[in-house]
Amino acid sequence: MLLRVQSPDGTKRLDVSSSIATKELYEIIQDAFELPHFDFLVCRERNNALPIPSSRSKLLSNFGLKHGDMLYVSYKIEKMETENGSEESSKPIAFKSEASIPERSKVTEDEVDTILSKIDGRIQRKKDPKLCQHGEKSSCIHCLPLEPYDEGFLKEQNIKHMSFHSYLAKLASGVDRGKFAMLENISCKIKPGCTGHPPWPKGVCSKCQPKAITLNSQVYRHVDNVMFENPEIVERFLHYWRLTGSQRVGFLYGRYDTHLDVPLGIKAVVSAIYEPPQENTRDMVQLLPDPNDAVVQEIAQKLGLKKVGWIFTDLIVEDAQKGTVRHVRKSESHFLSAQECIMAGHFQNMYANACRFSTDGHFGSKFVTVCVTGDSTHHVHMEGYQVSNQCMALVKDDILV
Repeated sequence: MLLRVQSPDGTKRLDVSSSIATKELYEIIQDAFELPHFDFLVCRERNNALPIPSSRSKLLSNFGLKHGDMLYVSYKIEKMETENGSEESSKPIAFKSEASIPERSKVTEDEVDTILSKIDGRIQRKKDPKLCQHGEKSSCIHCLPLEPYDEGFLKEQNIKHMSFHSYLAKLASGVDRGKFAMLENISCKIKPGCTGHPPWPKGVCSKCQPKAITLNSQVYRHVDNVMFENPEIVERFLHYWRLTGSQRVGFLYGRYDTHLDVPLGIKAVVSAIYEPPQENTRDMVQLLPDPNDAVVQEIAQKLGLKKVGWIFTDLIVEDAQKGTVRHVRKSESHFLSAQECIMAGHFQNMYANACRFSTDGHFGSKFVTVCVTGDSTHHVHMEGYQVSNQCMALVKDDILV
């Protein structure tokens, strides 16, 4: 059915289905009017009369809406009075709605995120004997502390990606100090309920198709380093490959901690590797259903550990007598295969990163991928990876299969 929607920015006609939830109506209106937030109310009459609340369970048909009905959108403004009673400023009131952004205080973040959020992360510099012309207690542009996202410092220290909390600090460096900074997860899904054409994949239009995505390099990373508590953890994991020559997969259990080598950095500290049921050959590994998964999770929780990543081998013996392996993963060939990237994206979606700055309460992931392979010296070597948030979205919405 066709609904007319009137707002302070004009009137638009929206083609919607009576069977969609009112939450979806709010999303369609927000997209149609290009609103940056959900701080608006939809009513059937003027002056905020007969409001339609945003709900996942209530449908448009529950409110008796018919083809051609007019809806009214209001951005309610609360006037702020000064001491002399005059109206000087105003601020928007956010209506309570299931589609509204979750309160930042209610999002339970990881302990390491809570710690880093209380640190400014500025890089202290000593007085330059050549350039600084002031006393010991003064400072100038040559010795002032640098921000954790300073490009010159990161390049000088050979840090390719800034840490996630440095990225948040960069967002908060504006005039509003990040008060309105909000991270949005990418969606590649077709919007449901469009009645102007047959359902996807038989039809699509500009109203229901997802926004265009330009693939680009991610400037930050959620985890800056992976560390094992002791070498014996990896040696026990490699024992299976040394005996059989078959590849192996395991899950990394540990914790997240601050990483001092990167401003506001995070590292994954691995305490144990759990090897789930799997079928192994020299070329591939297939994971099987794990009946002990719940027990393993319970034991890890009691030990104060969590699943922080996964590890797999890609080792081919080159010379058994010398103990060397082939160097196959390099810039001239590949670092991760397409299937491994999809698997990493799948795991990162499963273990999303709780974030109070996100519209969904989560953003990105700290789940790491570790590949055990041969290096340029033909010795066993480990490399850590994460796929970008764009790759996570493409995997989640079945664009990459």
